[in-house]
Amino acid sequence: MTLLDWIILAVYLAFIVGMSAWIGQRQRSQEDYYLGGRSMPAWQIALSIMATQVSAISLIGAPAFIALKSNGGLVWLQYEFAIPLAMMLIMLVLVPVYHAVRAVTIYEYLERRFGTATRTTLSVVFLVSRGLGSGVALLATGIVTAVCLNWPLPETILLIGAVSVLYTTFGGIVADIYSDILQLFILWTGAIVASAVLFIELNQLAPDGSWLSFLLEDQKRLQVFDFSSSGIGDGQTFSFWPMLFGGLFLYLSYYGCDQSQAQRLLTTETRREAQQALFINGLLRFPLVLTYCTVGVLLLAFLHFHPDFAAQLQNQPPDFLVPFFLIQYMPKGLLGLLIAGIFAASMSSLDSAMNSLSAATYRDLLIKIWPSLEHLTDRQKVRLSRWLTIFWGVVATGFALQMVGGSETVLELVNKIGSAFYGPILAIFWLGILTRSANQKGAIIGLAAGVGVNLFLWQAYGQSVSWMWWNLTGFAASIAAGTVASRLTGGAIPQEGTVLSWKDLSRTASEKKYLLGLTAAFAGILFVSALIEATF
Repeated sequence: MTLLDWIILAVYLAFIVGMSAWIGQRQRSQEDYYLGGRSMPAWQIALSIMATQVSAISLIGAPAFIALKSNGGLVWLQYEFAIPLAMMLIMLVLVPVYHAVRAVTIYEYLERRFGTATRTTLSVVFLVSRGLGSGVALLATGIVTAVCLNWPLPETILLIGAVSVLYTTFGGIVADIYSDILQLFILWTGAIVASAVLFIELNQLAPDGSWLSFLLEDQKRLQVFDFSSSGIGDGQTFSFWPMLFGGLFLYLSYYGCDQSQAQRLLTTETRREAQQALFINGLLRFPLVLTYCTVGVLLLAFLHFHPDFAAQLQNQPPDFLVPFFLIQYMPKGLLGLLIAGIFAASMSSLDSAMNSLSAATYRDLLIKIWPSLEHLTDRQKVRLSRWLTIFWGVVATGFALQMVGGSETVLELVNKIGSAFYGPILAIFWLGILTRSANQKGAIIGLAAGVGVNLFLWQAYGQSVSWMWWNLTGFAASIAAGTVASRLTGGAIPQEGTVLSWKDLSRTASEKKYLLGLTAAFAGILFVSALIEATF
C-alpha cells in the first residue's frame, strides 16, 4: 500500500469512529442504544442485514473457492437458493410476533410464551455460541486483512477489535447499521471494479479472446447445480439438496432466531417495515453474490494466463488469492478505499455481535439476577450497556488471539457446534408460535433432543453426513420431541398475542405482495443459475 492508500484507510476509520461518537450523543435510553429508537427505515435495515453477510470471508472466500478449491466452482451459488424462501417464512411467522411483544431481545418472547427457564436457556446458548463464534470470525477475517495491510496477524486482530469496540460502544446499533451500509457500498463497488480490472488484464494477456474459450472448456468448475450427491453417506456439502433444505433451516434460524441478526428487525417502527427489509434483502442478496462470484470466474482464467502470478500462490492458503490480486493490480488510492471496505467487513463480523450480546446479557440475565437494575436511570442503563459491549468485544478479541497459530480444527469445531444448535433453536420458536399445546418442559426437552440427535450424527457418522443436514434433523427431532413431551406433561395455555393461527398468516395486502415478489425472486435465481450453467 502507498502513502495515499494508508491515508484513505486512516480517514475512513476516523470517520467511522467520529460518526459513532456523534450518534452516541443522541442516545437517551436502552431502546435508543439497542434498537435505534425503533425508528430505522426498512431500506437501511435491509442493506445492513446484507452487509453482515458480505463479510471479508465472503468477498475473499467465494472467489478463492471458485478459482482454487478442488471441489469448488460456481456450486457456491447454491448457497443462495434458500434465501428468498427463508425471508418469506421469517416475514410471515416470526416478525408479527416479535413486533407484537415489543421486546429488546427475541428471547423475551420465549418467556412470554413458555417461561423464564426457556428464555434463559436459549439466551445462554446464544451468548456462548455467538461469543465464541465472533472470535472465530474475527480470526478468519483478520488473516486476510493482515495480508492486505502487510501486518502481523495479532496486531491486525487487535486493531480490528479495538476500532470495533470503540465505535460500537459509542454508537450502538445505529452506528453498526450506518457503518454496514457504507461497507456494503464500498465492497460491492470494489467487486465491480475488480471485475473490470480483471477483464482488461485478460484482454491484454490474451487479446485473441482465448481466455473466454478457456472458461467455456472448464465445464465442471462452472457447473452451478450439483445433483450428484444427497450429502448423506458421503458428506458432500456442496450438493443441491443439502444446500437447499439444510440451507433453508440454517437461514431461518440465523436470520430469524439469532439475536445478532433478528435485533435489526426490532429496530423498525412497524412490522410492515421489518417485512419490507426482509423483502429487499431477498431480492438484492443474489445479485451481490453473483458480483463477487464473477470475480472468482475471471480469476480462474487470470491464473491460467498469468503463470507468474499463479506461482506466487504456491504453498499459500487459497484465501490469499484476492488480497494478492488487489495489492498488485488495483489502482492506487482505490486500493486503500477497498482495503478500508475489507477492514470494515472484518469489523462487521464483530460489531453486530457485540451489541446483541450486550443486549442479551443485560435483558435476559442481569435483570433476572439483580431486579434492582430495572430502577436505574436511563443514562445509567445506557452506561452499563456500553460496558457490557466492551466486555464482549474484549472476550471475542481475546479468543481470536488465543487461536492464532492454532489448529484449523478449532475453527471447524466452533462452527459445527453452532450448526448443531441452529435447527433445534428454530424449532423452539416454531413450537411456541404455531402450536398452542407446547409448554416449557416440552420446549426444553425438544431442544435437548434436537441437539442430541445432531451430536449423535456428528459422532456416529463423522464427515459422512453433511453438516448442512443437521439444521433439518435438529429441527425435526426438536419438533417431534417437544410436541410429544408437551402433551405428556399437560400442554399449556399461552398468553394472548404469543401464538399465531393459520388464518393470521399472510393476511395483509403488503405481505401477499412480498410473498409474490420473493416467489418470483426464487424462480429468478434458479432461472439465472440454469442460464449460467447452460451458457458455460
